[in-house]
Amino acid sequence: MPTSRRLATATAGAALLVPFLLGCGALEKAADCVRTADRIADSVADLQRAADGAAEDPQQAAEALDRIDKNVDDIQKDTGDADVKKAVEHLDTAVGNVRASLEKGDEVPDVSPVVDAAGELTKVCTS
Repeated sequence: MPTSRRLATATAGAALLVPFLLGCGALEKAADCVRTADRIADSVADLQRAADGAAEDPQQAAEALDRIDKNVDDIQKDTGDADVKKAVEHLDTAVGNVRASLEKGDEVPDVSPVVDAAGELTKVCTS
């Protein structure tokens, strides 16, 4: 096979792989988003349980908020998607509001905005 023909064949093969490889990268990021959203959902469930007992153990609620914050940071670093960023901002705001409520001594903080924002993030990551 002549060199120019081998080069053309190799170039054509590489051109076919580019969309596939880019697709894998996008799929990988989406999978990362879903995994992180799942971790956030687990942390939100912990937060809901902790919020019910915040009067007895406010530290447990604060720790759940810390876990959510860490997962939110992970998604913020890894995404370029505008919808994901918007959902993450809503979640971050909701977590900040619950944290402020706990710091003011609220014995039963309203965590429903965190639950709603986490649901929004999960929806964005899976659509």
